[in-house]
Amino acid sequence: MNNHSSWQRKELPFLTLYAIVFYVIIIRRSLQLSQDHHGKLYGLRPGWIGGWLNDVSDAQWRNFRGNLPVLTIVLGIFTSIANMLRVYYQLKAKGMSIVWLLISLAYLSYLHGACIIFVLLITSVNFLLVKSIGLIGMTFVVPLDGRSALILEGNGQNDSFSFSIYLCYLVYAPLYIAGPILSFNAFASQIDTPQKNYSLRQVAWYGLRWYISFFLMELMTHLFYYNAFAISGLWKQLSPMDVFIIGYGVLNFVWLKFFLIWQYFRFWSLISGIEAPENMPKCINNCYNLESFWKNWHASFNKWLVRYVYIPLGGSQRKLLNVWVIFTFVAIWHDLEWKLLAWAWLTCIFFVPEMIAKSAANAFQVRRAFGEFVFREVSAVAGAITITCLVVGLLSVHL
Repeated sequence: MNNHSSWQRKELPFLTLYAIVFYVIIIRRSLQLSQDHHGKLYGLRPGWIGGWLNDVSDAQWRNFRGNLPVLTIVLGIFTSIANMLRVYYQLKAKGMSIVWLLISLAYLSYLHGACIIFVLLITSVNFLLVKSIGLIGMTFVVPLDGRSALILEGNGQNDSFSFSIYLCYLVYAPLYIAGPILSFNAFASQIDTPQKNYSLRQVAWYGLRWYISFFLMELMTHLFYYNAFAISGLWKQLSPMDVFIIGYGVLNFVWLKFFLIWQYFRFWSLISGIEAPENMPKCINNCYNLESFWKNWHASFNKWLVRYVYIPLGGSQRKLLNVWVIFTFVAIWHDLEWKLLAWAWLTCIFFVPEMIAKSAANAFQVRRAFGEFVFREVSAVAGAITITCLVVGLLSVHL
């Protein structure tokens, strides 16, 4: 044990030096590629950092970033009104559900216009079906717009399951656009009694960390035009090493984009007293296998998939087949496009060998047979393969 600890202490400086050299090479080459090819790239706009152009080629990020000031003002007003009414009138579940329902309906009216009638019609019909059937212990799931879903746990006839709380849950303004997905029971309990896990100071620190992460994204998009390379298709003309650098950059850009979007709306939900799950609990570069990556990418949706798709299909007993069904469903859930289906099936092709290898390693007790050191080194190689597979899968969408 002492020898193992001693070796780890000796190994750490080498690994640190290796990481520094790796990222220096990546950063220098990324800067050079961005400057050499910026005239051929799509989606670059004048930036605000040092006269550099800004890569806003990603439509999701461009729309979110462009609407951020308005969103912040609107959600700030919404949460302030709701919190003041809660404190002044000592409102509980029923009262707060009506407050947030009125606020959220005003919000939806702006987003959807007259089409809000269809949202209300679908949700109302579902509520009547649930109440009329009244099956004890049954779970009902109603996908709305691909970004949120109703999750009911236990008895559908629970006293908290009133129409106002139900509808408030589905159209709750801070989480309506992008989630994260929150179970109905968790929402109903917290709208009655605000969450206690985060203090005001912790919520403020959460917001500050988000702001720092946002600045990091701005720095990345001003200096490195990774996504513009992918959108423009120019990466196909580069050397294999440069293709890896662009793919690795796009992977980190996409992770940081969703990290910022989901944390932004979760922040406003926390301010209003509702704690939603953290969608990106782990950094992408800290995921050493595909299973870990997908558990920590859109984590709330992953939990939904496990409960309502993976387990009903047989769980781990049929995981080699289930993975194909699940990723096909995820691709269709995003949009019905061949390139998304190709991405899903390519991911499965990478995923299946990993699952077989992990099962074999557990069965033959590889860690004990080869020792801790060899096992860690093999795991590190597997981590590199994981990142490469993710890069290939992501770039396949831009073929």
